[in-house]
Amino acid sequence: MNDLARSTSISTPLAASELRRRCDPSEFAFSTTEELEPLDELLGQERARDAINFGTSIERAGFNMFVLGVPGTGRHTAMRELLERLAATRPAPQDWVYVNNFDDPQKPKALALPSGQATKLKDRVTSALEDLAAALPGVFDSDEYRRRRRTLDEEFEEEQEARFEQLQEKARERNVAVIRTPMGFALAPLHEGQVVKPEVFNTWEEKDRRAAQEAISELQVELRNVLEQLPRLEKQRRAKIRELDREFAGITVDQSLEDLRHDFSDLPELTDHLEAMRRDLIDNAGAIASASAEEEGKLKRSDAAPLRRYMVNVMVAGRDSESGAPLVAEDNPTLPNLLGRTEHLQQMGTLVTDFMLIRPGALHAANGGYLLLDARKVLSAPLAWEALKRALRNRRIDIESLGEHLSLISTVSLEPQPIPFSSKVVLFGERMIYYLLCQLDPDFADIFKVAVDFDEVTTWNDDSAAHFARLIAAIVTREGLLPFDRSGVARMLEHAGRLAEDTERLSVRMRPIADLAREADHWARCVGASSVTAAYVARAEEAHRRRLDRLREKSREAVARDILLIATDGAKIGQINGLSVLSLGAYAFGRPSRITARTRLGTGRVVDIERETELGGPLHSKGVLILSGFLTSRYALDWPVSLSASLVFEQSYGGVEGDSASAAELCALLSTIAEVPLRQDLAITGSVNQHGEIQAIGGVNEKVEGFFEVCAERGLTGTQGVVIPHANVQHLMLRDDVVAACEREEFAVYAVNHVDEAMALFSGLPAGERDGGSAYPGGTVNARVESRLVALAKRRLALAAATRESSGEQSESGADEL
Repeated sequence: MNDLARSTSISTPLAASELRRRCDPSEFAFSTTEELEPLDELLGQERARDAINFGTSIERAGFNMFVLGVPGTGRHTAMRELLERLAATRPAPQDWVYVNNFDDPQKPKALALPSGQATKLKDRVTSALEDLAAALPGVFDSDEYRRRRRTLDEEFEEEQEARFEQLQEKARERNVAVIRTPMGFALAPLHEGQVVKPEVFNTWEEKDRRAAQEAISELQVELRNVLEQLPRLEKQRRAKIRELDREFAGITVDQSLEDLRHDFSDLPELTDHLEAMRRDLIDNAGAIASASAEEEGKLKRSDAAPLRRYMVNVMVAGRDSESGAPLVAEDNPTLPNLLGRTEHLQQMGTLVTDFMLIRPGALHAANGGYLLLDARKVLSAPLAWEALKRALRNRRIDIESLGEHLSLISTVSLEPQPIPFSSKVVLFGERMIYYLLCQLDPDFADIFKVAVDFDEVTTWNDDSAAHFARLIAAIVTREGLLPFDRSGVARMLEHAGRLAEDTERLSVRMRPIADLAREADHWARCVGASSVTAAYVARAEEAHRRRLDRLREKSREAVARDILLIATDGAKIGQINGLSVLSLGAYAFGRPSRITARTRLGTGRVVDIERETELGGPLHSKGVLILSGFLTSRYALDWPVSLSASLVFEQSYGGVEGDSASAAELCALLSTIAEVPLRQDLAITGSVNQHGEIQAIGGVNEKVEGFFEVCAERGLTGTQGVVIPHANVQHLMLRDDVVAACEREEFAVYAVNHVDEAMALFSGLPAGERDGGSAYPGGTVNARVESRLVALAKRRLALAAATRESSGEQSESGADEL
């Protein structure tokens, strides 16, 4: 060990036991997860569980639930399983159908039925209509109907002939003939029973012609009266025929609908509809019989079929009254998929529709139960969010057309009667979406009153470890995996701690935990193992990293080839190894960055080159400004700050954000001021405040491992290590290879609370504290910093005095000349 390393022996590296919390498999009382009862509740989600119980039990308007949390915490699965159990205990909701409104076909009626009755009603109505379509042609083809119809026709013909006979008798008495022509009726004079030709009529005497013309004129009036009575006679005939049709059809219609009306007699609204349907069937029996005869008695299911107007459009159909409440998860919550839609058919170049083309949406399917929606998807679908709010606020489902809202189509449409809505809606979303909706949407707080906040971590203790083992047993059972032995469960538990980045917390993000269990099961099956041990879990961890670490290898390779300049030995003034984390999707890795500082005489400004080039974010700039506050409040308090400093991340070609490098920047700055070299076999991470205290940062495991990999690539010397904030010790869950190297004293992790400790470690010199005379002990880092700052201040004052003296001499010389 060289002199520099020996001089830092006062700083003790962390013990290997502090670098990763281990789970001792012997603490578990089972051999494999087959002996455990699978966990059927949420792990570490007491707050969320209480909110769910409250949200599902309260039956008040507006108490819908918004489930907050990051993806992968098992929110969807947990909520679905819990609601499935709860829905099975609740009564089944009503069925809903749409039927024709015979008074106003553009406004179909919505009818409620007991659960399981909608499909029965549809089938019964369809069967009755088929029977009726088959029976009506026979009714109107029966001998009795033909006889009575013939009687009506004969009565009409007799009445018509009688009126014409009376007219002809009057005409004969006055020597006038009534002549039928293709163009109608005509009157002409008679003489001795023969029609008088015009040339003969013109030879008559004037008085005879006048008498004949007067008779013809009078008879024309009577002929006109007779002809005018014929349509009324025809109307009376048709009315009698319709009455005859109603008489004969009524018997058949009543017979077809008798059982139907009897079976549903306890439903007043349906009874009224069946009565209106009966009247309309009787009124249109003739047309139905004609169309049915053309189709050989078969029910034609097209939009032009006469019987279509009597059919039933099922919107919601339950299986039976004991099937429980519905649970619907709509994955594509567009406006039509939520509220339903009215479809159109093309006829003769025109779009037409009717009540049978009304289609239900997720709100219909979930009515009386639970509806699960993704908040981001609902907000992304045009008009869906506002429509959902209207349904929840008004407690009814109004079917709306997206095309009509956007004025994209102009065609015949319907106004279906709204259906009452009483479902409990559950929205899933990230916390940011929830908070934004609370702030920006005034209606949100009134309709989503229950927040179900899923945590990402839970406390790591004996109870949670036992529950975690049962959770693994549940995953094994649900996925059909090989059983995990106690060592495999212990390794999975450590992985959960690694995901939480905490030695006192366990991650409850179920997705990555379940994925690791599946991968470990795969590797165990590949070698024919009967159970999953810790070795297979470790192999799965390594394989997962290997699949994602291409960019990490490229970064490490760039350092190894000296493309990225990172020193891992020696000592230099104003240069230090900082650490950063690169997050790429679900994978994050750490890498070292060289940070340098330069100082000279100036006016006290610390230049952040990253900020000057607009590559530094606001948090990074804040950290640099804190360094200035630290310098001015700690050193040379009676002297003006007279240095100019610059800080930069070398070979940084992208943005720099965060303050986790402010401790490294401060050490580099103090090094260049004091002209003290810093060890290059160490790296440091941590933020710093104006008092010089080193504060906790994120990604500590990835940062330590990133510098370890660079050192391991070049060869571990036993002096290399990483300096971290002491507050981050509780977050250390390092990889096995890093812990093993530290156990062999080939690598070290140091924890510090103050920048003085970091400077002592990096420089090999004591930092120094002010003595009774308010001066730092000689030879310490702080004494050198203050001495240099005082020297710069004196130099600045001397230059200022010389400048003033020079300016005064020039003024006196000018006065003498004048």
